[in-house]
Amino acid sequence: MPVSIDQLNAAAPAEALQLLDGIYEHSPRIAQAALAQRPFRSVSHLKQAMADVVRAASAEHQLTLIRAHPELAGKAMVAKTLTDESTNEQGKAGLTNCTPDEFRRIQQLNADYNARFGFPFILAVRGPRGTGLDRQQIIETFARRLENPADFEQAEALRNIHRIAELRLNDRFGTEPALGNLVWDWQESLARHSDPGFKERGQLTVTYLTDAHRAAAREIVEAMRACGFDEVEIDAVGNVVGRYHSAGDPQGRYLMTGSHFDTVRNGGKYDGRLGIFTPMACVRELAQAKRRLPLGIEVIAFSEEEGQRYKATFLGSGALIGHFNPEWLEQKDAGGITMREAMRNAGLPARMEAISLLKRDPQRYLGFVEVHIEQGPVLNELDLPLGIVTSINGGVRYQCEVIGMASHAGTTPMNRRRDAAVAVAELALFVEQRATRDGDSVGTIGILEVPSGSTNVVPGRCVFTLDLRAPNDAQRDAMVDDVLGELKSICARRGLRFTTELTMRAAAAPSAPAGSSAGSARWSRSACRCTACPAAPATTP
Repeated sequence: MPVSIDQLNAAAPAEALQLLDGIYEHSPRIAQAALAQRPFRSVSHLKQAMADVVRAASAEHQLTLIRAHPELAGKAMVAKTLTDESTNEQGKAGLTNCTPDEFRRIQQLNADYNARFGFPFILAVRGPRGTGLDRQQIIETFARRLENPADFEQAEALRNIHRIAELRLNDRFGTEPALGNLVWDWQESLARHSDPGFKERGQLTVTYLTDAHRAAAREIVEAMRACGFDEVEIDAVGNVVGRYHSAGDPQGRYLMTGSHFDTVRNGGKYDGRLGIFTPMACVRELAQAKRRLPLGIEVIAFSEEEGQRYKATFLGSGALIGHFNPEWLEQKDAGGITMREAMRNAGLPARMEAISLLKRDPQRYLGFVEVHIEQGPVLNELDLPLGIVTSINGGVRYQCEVIGMASHAGTTPMNRRRDAAVAVAELALFVEQRATRDGDSVGTIGILEVPSGSTNVVPGRCVFTLDLRAPNDAQRDAMVDDVLGELKSICARRGLRFTTELTMRAAAAPSAPAGSSAGSARWSRSACRCTACPAAPATTP
């Protein structure tokens, strides 16, 4: 019979410790320390308390915890001396039924891993859904993590230990994240759609109004209708819009939420899409309970954010605030197809008159809230599942080129070269140093190419991108000035020319402070990424 939180809170110390036996492998000290924080409000509170104990422990104690775990398909499994929990987990993953070749491969990986890191390889083999990874997935993950830096891999081991503990607590308390599993399934299903050239390689790329993009939109439409939205449509720029009316006037005020479903090249399944499907699951629960709120809910799956097909970032959301540039319609993609042609091919009107009608009246909205997957390491390193964003960084992007002189690598003396790539490399180091100086600015050269480059030719051209961001516009602009000034200085010193083209500028957007009126929220696509949890604030890129 499952344990209840009330039962754990009321239990005597020895009994409570017994109720948590085996959650962390051979480490009752963790449960003992966490129990000092009783009463727990929920299983999630308990999970966090135990993770906090581990994070506060010394490096020596953390290493002891890692070493307390058995090897996968190792000696303990063969000797049948695994704990009941580990036996169940390794059995669900099929490790008790390895073929001779699989067993030999895992044994070799175990030996190589221990020799490199000094502790056993740890993986939550039950996987993200708790049903178990297959043996091939385990072996592939094992081999990939063998290449990690030692400090990163030790942290990865601890993260997997926390995931194992989470799954064991779910079993012990009879907890199943049903809605989380539903959102996961929706995202996995949507990831079936990918642009040609990427899908064949098992990569996810969905760019604006391609066949994959349109198929993804249709799938979101179908899912919204199944959830019980009152209205579902694809608007004039390809956004998927679902509305769930309030208990009162359908023309009353709405809370807007959502995110984008296009991706960068070889992108992640959950970037953007988590912010679409999470509120959809909320509407589904409300509709099934036949419940209406005092406010309406408008969920928007924005058609474009990443600017991968056309130089038009935030296209889908920009139309909603009246920031759709008519010149975008004549932009051409790499295949020479204009945006206007792509829109017409998708059955959209491709006229500014229709696009202009999408502009929302802020007075009809309480604000904009977005759930977003963390794209950095901060919460992960703090073992926090959720965080509240305090501000969206202001950012600029440039497409740049440095022009030098191509010459023979074997006959051009080092002091006579006009090497475009070396100049950009020098700039990249400056960007790193300049952003670090602020403490919370970030700068990236994400693309660096030598067109028609050759092994034995000094690069005469180098094409690159600049992505510069900071929590406020003044700080960002000061960094931009310094970086562009340094580019000018480097090129002058090296006898080079350069060009820059501004491709995106987005203002910083502070989130609405807690307790303030919703009307104070900034009206931009990323006005607020609030997960409404009591965790520490964080700034998103």
